[in-house]
Amino acid sequence: MIRILARWLGLAALCLIVACGEKPPAPPPGGGPALWRVEGKGMDGWLFGTIHVLPDGVAWRTGPIGDAIGQADRLVLESAEIQDQAGTLAQFERMGRSVGLASLETRVPAGDKAALEEIVENGGANTQTLSAYEDWAAAMLLSAAAQQALHVSQDHGVEPALIAAFEKAGKPISGLETVERQFRAFDTLPADAQRRLLVDTVREAKEMRRLYDRILAAWIRGDVATLAQEDRLGEAPDPVVEQAVLVERNRDWVKSVGALKGRPLIAVGAGHLAGKDNLIDLLRAGGYRVTRVQ
Repeated sequence: MIRILARWLGLAALCLIVACGEKPPAPPPGGGPALWRVEGKGMDGWLFGTIHVLPDGVAWRTGPIGDAIGQADRLVLESAEIQDQAGTLAQFERMGRSVGLASLETRVPAGDKAALEEIVENGGANTQTLSAYEDWAAAMLLSAAAQQALHVSQDHGVEPALIAAFEKAGKPISGLETVERQFRAFDTLPADAQRRLLVDTVREAKEMRRLYDRILAAWIRGDVATLAQEDRLGEAPDPVVEQAVLVERNRDWVKSVGALKGRPLIAVGAGHLAGKDNLIDLLRAGGYRVTRVQ
């Protein structure tokens, strides 16, 4: 289940990635993170699979990515509202909180309470505060707590660097969807699916470091096959969650791409470009020519 949450967050919003003091990974000679050219229906742009959070010092901006940044006439993110952190948090609070919820401790099996307490304690959170959130929102906050305990900042992620580059060049920035749409994918999940997401997030928290170490290594060398394989390792994802959080959003994004013209650089979480019903396959099925550049 953690892989579903990870892919929605772009394979890295919970990133544990590398231990403190280790040398950050670098692209192989002549390679780097996967980049595609997307052509058709009045558009000649690029599709770049990103990681939202990275350790400091990862040199992901290769020659082809730099060329795409320079030649693109606009940046298209999953949501342009990522730039408004206060607004995003307010939307999360509106959708994620409810009154009369059971305490968080009672929402996980007795055998998982120790793992829950460890996440909360190490992440500087508390179960009383988290108990005010619905299961899907509590799962996200627990994942964020796991990240906080490892002192990983999103300031080193791909999106802030892209936003800065396009703002400096005076080029527009837009999104494929709204933050409300992102959260709604979780907020409208059936109650049992939300509960499974919460419980599995607690159970799999200790495995995140090994998972993201593998994901980062695959991402930096553009190994899409390995990214897709990660979905097939371990417990199979909940099909209800996968459909709502990944497949339906990818299909909505194809519609949004259909409105784009010119030379956009489309930057989305790399998890959306691998595995079942990924965005690349859906774009090709929709009549676009998608060619690997790097």
